[in-house]
Amino acid sequence: MEPLEIIYQDNDLVAINKPNGLLVHRTRIAADEQEHFAVQMLRDQIGQHVYPVHRLDRPTSGALIMALSSEMASLMKKQFDDRLIRKTYLAVCRGYCPPTGIIDEPLHNDRGVLQNAETKYERLETIELPIQVSERYATSRYSLVRVHPTTGRYHQIRKHFAKIRHYLIGDTKHGDLPHNRMFKERLDCHGLLLHAQSLTLTHPVTNQSISLSAGLPLHFKCIMNEFGWSASL
Repeated sequence: MEPLEIIYQDNDLVAINKPNGLLVHRTRIAADEQEHFAVQMLRDQIGQHVYPVHRLDRPTSGALIMALSSEMASLMKKQFDDRLIRKTYLAVCRGYCPPTGIIDEPLHNDRGVLQNAETKYERLETIELPIQVSERYATSRYSLVRVHPTTGRYHQIRKHFAKIRHYLIGDTKHGDLPHNRMFKERLDCHGLLLHAQSLTLTHPVTNQSISLSAGLPLHFKCIMNEFGWSASL
Protein backbone atom coordinates (compact mmCIF):
# COMPACT_ATOMS: atom_id res chain seq x y z
CA MET A 1 0.00 0.00 0.00
CA GLU A 2 1.01 3.62 -0.47
CA PRO A 3 2.37 5.52 2.55
CA LEU A 4 -0.24 7.18 4.72
CA GLU A 5 -0.74 10.91 4.23
CA ILE A 6 0.47 12.66 7.38
CA ILE A 7 -1.41 15.93 7.89
CA TYR A 8 0.17 16.90 11.24
CA GLN A 9 3.11 15.80 13.37
CA ASP A 10 5.05 17.11 16.35
CA ASN A 11 6.78 15.53 19.34
CA ASP A 12 3.49 14.50 20.95
CA LEU A 13 0.89 13.92 18.24
CA VAL A 14 0.58 12.68 14.69
CA ALA A 15 -2.47 12.81 12.43
CA ILE A 16 -3.21 11.15 9.10
CA ASN A 17 -5.78 11.35 6.36
CA LYS A 18 -7.11 7.81 6.70
CA PRO A 19 -8.14 6.22 3.40
CA ASN A 20 -11.60 4.67 3.22
CA GLY A 21 -11.44 0.89 3.55
CA LEU A 22 -8.60 0.93 6.10
CA LEU A 23 -9.18 -0.31 9.65
CA VAL A 24 -7.70 1.76 12.47
CA HIS A 25 -6.37 -1.29 14.34
CA ARG A 26 -6.72 -5.06 14.53
CA THR A 27 -9.95 -6.32 16.08
CA ARG A 28 -11.45 -9.71 16.88
CA ILE A 29 -13.60 -9.39 13.77
CA ALA A 30 -10.67 -8.49 11.52
CA ALA A 31 -7.69 -10.45 12.83
CA ASP A 32 -6.26 -11.54 9.47
CA GLU A 33 -2.48 -11.30 9.56
CA GLN A 34 -2.54 -10.10 5.93
CA GLU A 35 -4.85 -7.21 6.76
CA HIS A 36 -3.51 -3.66 6.81
CA PHE A 37 -4.21 -1.44 9.82
CA ALA A 38 -3.61 2.29 10.23
CA VAL A 39 -1.86 1.94 13.60
CA GLN A 40 0.67 -0.60 12.38
CA MET A 41 1.21 1.15 9.05
CA LEU A 42 1.86 4.51 10.71
CA ARG A 43 4.16 2.94 13.30
CA ASP A 44 6.25 1.38 10.54
CA GLN A 45 6.17 4.56 8.47
CA ILE A 46 7.49 6.91 11.17
CA GLY A 47 9.51 4.31 13.08
CA GLN A 48 7.77 5.05 16.36
CA HIS A 49 4.98 3.49 18.40
CA VAL A 50 1.62 5.27 18.08
CA TYR A 51 -1.45 5.20 20.31
CA PRO A 52 -4.94 5.61 18.81
CA VAL A 53 -7.16 8.01 20.77
CA HIS A 54 -10.34 7.80 18.68
CA ARG A 55 -11.54 5.84 15.68
CA LEU A 56 -13.10 6.14 12.28
CA ASP A 57 -15.23 3.38 10.78
CA ARG A 58 -13.47 1.28 8.18
CA PRO A 59 -15.37 2.80 5.19
CA THR A 60 -15.01 6.36 6.52
CA SER A 61 -12.06 8.47 5.36
CA GLY A 62 -10.45 11.51 6.88
CA ALA A 63 -8.66 13.09 9.82
CA LEU A 64 -7.45 10.58 12.41
CA ILE A 65 -5.17 11.65 15.26
CA MET A 66 -2.87 9.46 17.35
CA ALA A 67 -0.60 10.09 20.31
CA LEU A 68 3.11 9.31 20.50
CA SER A 69 3.06 8.26 24.16
CA SER A 70 0.62 6.59 26.52
CA GLU A 71 0.51 9.73 28.68
CA MET A 72 -0.43 11.89 25.70
CA ALA A 73 -3.03 9.30 24.65
CA SER A 74 -4.73 9.62 28.04
CA LEU A 75 -4.85 13.41 27.76
CA MET A 76 -6.27 13.26 24.23
CA LYS A 77 -8.87 10.65 25.13
CA LYS A 78 -10.05 12.91 27.95
CA GLN A 79 -10.59 15.74 25.45
CA PHE A 80 -12.70 13.43 23.30
CA ASP A 81 -14.61 12.11 26.33
CA ASP A 82 -15.24 15.66 27.57
CA ARG A 83 -16.43 16.69 24.06
CA LEU A 84 -13.80 19.40 23.76
CA ILE A 85 -12.79 18.44 20.23
CA ARG A 86 -14.82 19.81 17.32
CA LYS A 87 -15.30 17.20 14.61
CA THR A 88 -16.50 18.17 11.14
CA TYR A 89 -17.60 15.65 8.52
CA LEU A 90 -18.90 15.89 4.97
CA ALA A 91 -21.51 13.43 3.73
CA VAL A 92 -23.91 12.84 0.85
CA CYS A 93 -27.34 11.58 1.81
CA ARG A 94 -30.51 10.49 0.03
CA GLY A 95 -33.20 13.12 -0.44
CA TYR A 96 -33.38 16.79 0.44
CA CYS A 97 -32.66 16.84 4.16
CA PRO A 98 -33.73 19.85 6.27
CA PRO A 99 -31.47 22.93 6.02
CA THR A 100 -30.26 22.41 9.60
CA GLY A 101 -31.01 19.94 12.33
CA ILE A 102 -30.02 18.12 15.49
CA ILE A 103 -30.49 14.37 15.76
CA ASP A 104 -30.63 13.59 19.47
CA GLU A 105 -31.35 9.89 19.84
CA PRO A 106 -29.59 7.21 21.92
CA LEU A 107 -27.72 4.48 20.06
CA HIS A 108 -26.52 0.99 20.96
CA ASN A 109 -22.76 0.50 20.95
CA ASP A 110 -21.02 -2.61 19.60
CA ARG A 111 -21.69 -4.36 22.94
CA GLY A 112 -25.40 -3.60 22.85
CA VAL A 113 -25.30 -0.88 25.52
CA LEU A 114 -27.60 2.11 24.90
CA GLN A 115 -25.75 5.46 24.99
CA ASN A 116 -26.86 9.05 24.45
CA ALA A 117 -25.86 10.42 21.04
CA GLU A 118 -26.19 13.81 19.34
CA THR A 119 -25.44 14.85 15.77
CA LYS A 120 -25.76 18.38 14.39
CA TYR A 121 -25.84 19.06 10.67
CA GLU A 122 -26.35 21.71 8.02
CA ARG A 123 -27.25 21.20 4.38
CA LEU A 124 -24.80 22.74 1.93
CA GLU A 125 -26.07 21.67 -1.50
CA THR A 126 -28.83 19.69 -3.21
CA ILE A 127 -29.25 18.06 -6.59
CA GLU A 128 -32.05 16.31 -8.47
CA LEU A 129 -30.96 13.75 -11.05
CA PRO A 130 -33.10 12.55 -13.99
CA ILE A 131 -32.54 8.96 -12.86
CA GLN A 132 -35.33 6.74 -11.56
CA VAL A 133 -34.21 4.66 -8.60
CA SER A 134 -37.54 4.14 -6.86
CA GLU A 135 -40.79 3.10 -8.58
CA ARG A 136 -42.48 5.98 -6.76
CA TYR A 137 -40.32 8.76 -8.24
CA ALA A 138 -39.06 9.51 -11.75
CA THR A 139 -36.04 11.38 -10.41
CA SER A 140 -33.66 11.04 -7.46
CA ARG A 141 -32.58 13.72 -5.00
CA TYR A 142 -29.47 14.07 -2.84
CA SER A 143 -27.97 16.49 -0.33
CA LEU A 144 -24.44 17.44 0.63
CA VAL A 145 -24.30 17.96 4.40
CA ARG A 146 -21.74 19.21 6.89
CA VAL A 147 -22.00 17.19 10.08
CA HIS A 148 -20.83 17.90 13.63
CA PRO A 149 -21.21 14.90 15.96
CA THR A 150 -20.97 16.08 19.57
CA THR A 151 -20.66 12.49 20.79
CA GLY A 152 -18.62 9.67 19.25
CA ARG A 153 -20.80 6.57 19.21
CA TYR A 154 -20.43 3.43 17.11
CA HIS A 155 -21.52 4.22 13.51
CA GLN A 156 -23.18 7.35 14.93
CA ILE A 157 -23.53 9.52 11.83
CA ARG A 158 -24.56 6.61 9.62
CA LYS A 159 -27.17 5.40 12.13
CA HIS A 160 -28.54 8.86 12.87
CA PHE A 161 -29.07 9.73 9.21
CA ALA A 162 -30.74 6.36 8.70
CA LYS A 163 -33.10 7.19 11.56
CA ILE A 164 -34.26 10.36 9.78
CA ARG A 165 -34.46 8.38 6.50
CA HIS A 166 -31.74 10.39 4.77
CA TYR A 167 -29.46 7.40 4.31
CA LEU A 168 -25.80 8.05 3.55
CA ILE A 169 -24.77 7.06 0.04
CA GLY A 170 -22.43 4.08 -0.03
CA ASP A 171 -23.41 2.86 3.43
CA THR A 172 -23.83 -0.88 2.92
CA LYS A 173 -24.95 -1.57 6.50
CA HIS A 174 -27.38 1.22 7.37
CA GLY A 175 -28.03 2.74 3.93
CA ASP A 176 -30.35 2.41 0.93
CA LEU A 177 -29.15 -0.38 -1.34
CA PRO A 178 -30.91 0.73 -4.59
CA HIS A 179 -29.37 4.21 -4.32
CA ASN A 180 -25.97 2.72 -3.48
CA ARG A 181 -26.26 0.51 -6.56
CA MET A 182 -27.16 3.47 -8.77
CA PHE A 183 -24.09 5.42 -7.60
CA LYS A 184 -21.90 2.42 -8.44
CA GLU A 185 -23.43 1.63 -11.82
CA ARG A 186 -24.27 5.09 -13.16
CA LEU A 187 -21.70 7.31 -11.41
CA ASP A 188 -18.82 4.86 -10.85
CA CYS A 189 -18.79 5.70 -7.13
CA HIS A 190 -17.78 2.68 -5.06
CA GLY A 191 -17.21 4.06 -1.55
CA LEU A 192 -19.05 5.50 1.42
CA LEU A 193 -19.61 9.25 1.01
CA LEU A 194 -18.66 10.14 4.57
CA HIS A 195 -15.41 11.98 5.26
CA ALA A 196 -13.91 13.37 8.47
CA GLN A 197 -12.96 16.76 7.06
CA SER A 198 -11.39 18.36 10.13
CA LEU A 199 -10.59 18.18 13.84
CA THR A 200 -10.10 21.21 16.08
CA LEU A 201 -8.44 20.60 19.44
CA THR A 202 -6.29 22.15 22.16
CA HIS A 203 -2.77 20.78 22.24
CA PRO A 204 -2.32 19.14 25.67
CA VAL A 205 1.26 20.46 26.03
CA THR A 206 1.26 23.91 24.41
CA ASN A 207 -2.44 24.72 25.06
CA GLN A 208 -2.59 26.14 21.53
CA SER A 209 -5.62 25.54 19.32
CA ILE A 210 -4.88 23.24 16.39
CA SER A 211 -7.10 22.67 13.36
CA LEU A 212 -6.36 19.61 11.26
CA SER A 213 -7.81 19.30 7.75
CA ALA A 214 -7.98 16.22 5.52
CA GLY A 215 -8.58 16.37 1.77
CA LEU A 216 -11.38 14.38 0.17
CA PRO A 217 -10.66 10.93 -1.30
CA LEU A 218 -10.90 10.49 -5.06
CA HIS A 219 -14.37 8.90 -5.18
CA PHE A 220 -15.80 11.77 -3.11
CA LYS A 221 -14.01 14.42 -5.21
CA CYS A 222 -15.45 12.90 -8.38
CA ILE A 223 -19.00 13.17 -7.05
CA MET A 224 -18.40 16.75 -5.94
CA ASN A 225 -17.22 17.62 -9.45
CA GLU A 226 -20.00 15.64 -11.14
CA PHE A 227 -22.68 17.45 -9.12
CA GLY A 228 -21.06 20.88 -9.36
CA TRP A 229 -20.63 21.10 -5.60
CA SER A 230 -16.89 21.77 -5.38
CA ALA A 231 -17.35 25.54 -5.04
CA SER A 232 -19.29 25.04 -1.79
CA LEU A 233 -16.06 23.98 -0.05
